[in-house]
Amino acid sequence: MTGIKLLFLWRWMSALCLSILIFSCSDNNDPEPDPEPDESNLVEAIPAGTWAATQLQLLIQLSGRDINVNFFAHDVDIYRVVYKTTYLEDEIEASGLVLLPKTTAEVPMISFQHGTIVAQSDAPSVQTKESEQVVSYAALASMGFITIVPDMIGFGRSKDIFHPYFIEEPTADAVRDLIMAARALAVQKNINSDDRLFLAGYSQGGYATMAAHKALESEPLDGVTLVASFPGAGGYDISEMLNYFRGLETYNDPYYLAYVGMSYKSYYERTDLLSGFFNEPYATRIPSLFDGIKSSAQINAQLTNEIAALVNEDIRLDPASNPVYGFLSESFSENSLTDWTPEAPIYLYHGDADMTVPLENSNGVYQTLLDNGADPNKLELIVLPGDHTSAVEPYIEDIVKKLQEMK
Repeated sequence: MTGIKLLFLWRWMSALCLSILIFSCSDNNDPEPDPEPDESNLVEAIPAGTWAATQLQLLIQLSGRDINVNFFAHDVDIYRVVYKTTYLEDEIEASGLVLLPKTTAEVPMISFQHGTIVAQSDAPSVQTKESEQVVSYAALASMGFITIVPDMIGFGRSKDIFHPYFIEEPTADAVRDLIMAARALAVQKNINSDDRLFLAGYSQGGYATMAAHKALESEPLDGVTLVASFPGAGGYDISEMLNYFRGLETYNDPYYLAYVGMSYKSYYERTDLLSGFFNEPYATRIPSLFDGIKSSAQINAQLTNEIAALVNEDIRLDPASNPVYGFLSESFSENSLTDWTPEAPIYLYHGDADMTVPLENSNGVYQTLLDNGADPNKLELIVLPGDHTSAVEPYIEDIVKKLQEMK
């Protein structure tokens, strides 16, 4: 769970502005959607520009980082994709990015799930190719990966739906179905997939990564072999996150709590949830804060970081007496990723000083998955130095090395 907007993850690409001035002439100014392939869930794919491998290599060189620029060997074509998925048993259209490396070799796929966003302008598919996020995704594709980035339901094409924040099924479906659409687009563009898949993402993206891993093993996709996943700081056990919040005096990002409240109110149609969980004036104020325009900072400014002022006293001290607590306990348990046994390797990452999503959450899920029967040789908890924000960079650096070794 984080307000980090995904590739803040690659802050070492801070030389982006210089590269834009040098290379901006490579944009496609008149994109036309590609036709829908037969028998696929791909609705449309609109070209959104190209990054050359030499451009990406220059960014790495200018950053001063100890990153092998030879990792970035392929030019990359970017597509804004619309695809069919399911939400509450209804077929809907969702959106995301697909980035294709220009190569005749067979290449694997990686799905990268972004962290928490609240503004529609932060959805991956509405970003320009010069944005920090899209440059970072292009770098992954340039390594030789078909790279996909779901907007997630509630953003982009599906913006009329309230985002199902930390709800397992629609989160996993958004990832699975974009994988299918990306495979169809790759065939259309003569990009050869070797059928191997990797999953990665940090914070909410870590939760989405594990949810997708679980779903892909429960109902495998034809022609897709999940190789490994790399979830980071994901708040996978939502029940334990609630216990964590209840034990705090202050929390610096209260919009996370409000976001979960709005999500579960909308998805499960619980009109009493906000008034049953939050104190006034916040219970009444919260719905207007998630308008798709305000940033996380603007939402935080309209809340309070004092838990006693924000959350009802009975939720904190005597939850059994609260009319919505039973529902929350059951639904949080249902959406916690603790009731399965992974088969493909999982590399869990977490910062040792994380106060946003505590390290104990990953520790607990790691032990639970082992207790469920996970192979200890295929499950690793990697503790990074730093808090929820500062641990992002070592997370990215480590998964880049692992991906290069495993591809």
